[in-house]
Amino acid sequence: MSDLQYTRNIGIMAHIDAGKTTTTERILFYTGKNYKLGETHEGSATMDWMVQEQERGITITSAATTVYWDWKDNRYKYNIIDTPGHVDFTVEVERSLRVLDGAIAIFCAVGGVEPQSETVWRQADKYEVPRIAFINKMDRAGADFFSVVGQIKERLGANPIPLEIPIGQEDLFKGIVNLITNQALIWDESSNGTKFYEVPMPDDLKEIVHDYRQRLIEGVAEENEDLMMKFFDDPDSITPEEIIAEIRKATLARKIVPVMCGSAFKNKGVQTLLDAVAAFLPSPMDKPEVSGINPKTDKDETRKVDVKAPFSALAFKIATDPYVGRLCFFRVYSGSLESGSYVYNANTGKKERISRIMQMHSNKQNPLDRIEAGDIGAAVGFKDIKTGHTLCDEQHPIILESMKFPEPVISIAVEPHTQADMDKMTNALMKLVEEDPTFRVKTDEVSGQTVISGMGELHLDIIMDRLRREFGVDVNQGRPEVAYKEAITTTVQHHEVYKKQTGGKGKYADVLFEIGPADEGVMGLQFVNEVRGGNIPKEFIPAIEKGFKEAMQNGVLAGYPMDSMKVRIIDGSFHPVDSDQLSFELCAKIGFKAACRKANPVLLEPIMKLEVLTPDAYVGDVTGDLNRRRGMLENISAKVGVQAIHAKVPLEQMFGYVTSLRTITSGRANSTMEFSHYAEVTRDQQDAILKNKNN
Repeated sequence: MSDLQYTRNIGIMAHIDAGKTTTTERILFYTGKNYKLGETHEGSATMDWMVQEQERGITITSAATTVYWDWKDNRYKYNIIDTPGHVDFTVEVERSLRVLDGAIAIFCAVGGVEPQSETVWRQADKYEVPRIAFINKMDRAGADFFSVVGQIKERLGANPIPLEIPIGQEDLFKGIVNLITNQALIWDESSNGTKFYEVPMPDDLKEIVHDYRQRLIEGVAEENEDLMMKFFDDPDSITPEEIIAEIRKATLARKIVPVMCGSAFKNKGVQTLLDAVAAFLPSPMDKPEVSGINPKTDKDETRKVDVKAPFSALAFKIATDPYVGRLCFFRVYSGSLESGSYVYNANTGKKERISRIMQMHSNKQNPLDRIEAGDIGAAVGFKDIKTGHTLCDEQHPIILESMKFPEPVISIAVEPHTQADMDKMTNALMKLVEEDPTFRVKTDEVSGQTVISGMGELHLDIIMDRLRREFGVDVNQGRPEVAYKEAITTTVQHHEVYKKQTGGKGKYADVLFEIGPADEGVMGLQFVNEVRGGNIPKEFIPAIEKGFKEAMQNGVLAGYPMDSMKVRIIDGSFHPVDSDQLSFELCAKIGFKAACRKANPVLLEPIMKLEVLTPDAYVGDVTGDLNRRRGMLENISAKVGVQAIHAKVPLEQMFGYVTSLRTITSGRANSTMEFSHYAEVTRDQQDAILKNKNN
């Protein structure tokens, strides 16, 4: 299937429990990939293949599959990635959206736009991914299609355009009215939703359908002068094909978000969603040329989506498979790659042989002889590769823009049950670090303990579970600790002279510098060199910068990292014999420690954005508990049958919160939490944290 215009690389994204995996399972069923329906709650969903996913009924890792769908006499190829909804695994969404062309955003008809819906929507905005909205669970009590459409507009700042109107809702939901064709469709309950038939338009919907259809045609006609003339003469003369073409144009330009509805669990609305993917989401040909930097010339270059262009691909995920070893998932942007051939890794500068190329279906592999531009696949054979590396043709090297991942916010110390397991644990942790860019491992310099860090309690819980099951390592774990950071709040000047005289050549460096907070919005080290007259030779300046950069990993209060600071090198001197790069690097590191102590250092703690959904009766108890946890209440809004409490709370106060929330509300409330920002702690808290750290 060489015609790329019939390929769709799409992701399925949403808040936890909106029905992503159930929708994907229905897609596999209706496209003939699966012959029976897999259910998340029964642990039989194809895409949730990990044992932990089947036990917990949640998606942890993004799974890829390829299906085929016929629409308007053409066969379309869909490469689909089902992503997790839980905020602890947000990296899976981030890296999937980086390589996808379009997305289906699923919303619960009852819950509407929830916190993680906003997070994934922002990620899709960042990578400029056109999307379709699917309002799922229309059969549930409290379902409200138009309310969710309103929330997409208000909370996400999008322009949602309904293409369907539901016929009935809650337990009376039985079909939809297609606004493009003006047809009312009802699903046949006895056929697992595979059959649906046209019925006369229900009387109670005629007015609302006419209103929304007029809005749709008017919106479409605005973009096209010929259609505008037709609209004024006779709106009914505009054909469905003309409407589809204009909706597609506006969707690709991200001016609108087409909105569909259904109930995936009850097998309603999935076929029309599959049609909409073919009709409105982009093919690889619709995306602009991908740009990158040539590592040899440092100049910008682009690659066209063309099989004849030089090969370029981005590795977006590394996974460890018990049977085939390290699997590298990659998206091909240009050219083609044969199985058994060599490929150049532009980030490491090494050539690697690809022993096998595969198309993935969840955790099963189908071998391929060759993969071409616009496709997504996986390969085996890499020795040295990380998420975000660019694979390309050695004669035409290019480094594509990589991905940025959030920093971990929670840490625990781990140790194996027996010393004999130490190497086994270290190897297992290294494999997990390769797979997951938000998972970190380090050795605490003071205690010598192995400390693992991640995005939340659930994230680290799954890691511990995988260590036991997949790698057969039994580990003990310490209590969770918050990933604090340090910052300096004032600007100071400091003069550091580093002298070491032993027999023979000594060490000498002299630097006068100013250190303080970075300019607003700047992350990392903001380094300014103002040395004049060669007082410090140019070749030593990068060593000074390197010294400060490395020193930022360990702050002066308690050894926590610093995110940003500004250093201005004013003056200095050198010795013609004793000065070298290492002397200036060490001088910067020693100067950093001395200067930061004078620059009013403070501790920063992670603050989490929390949403609690609770019945009215428990609002007082829940808010009182949040106040005790140093929470800042932002607002309380009414949702169907419950109150939504929004607050910002320090992570340090939130360990075990789910359990205590269940206790307060007799198990009737639930909560979602995601990282918001870092904030300065009070002097008393700082003293308490430092005391604990030193003990």
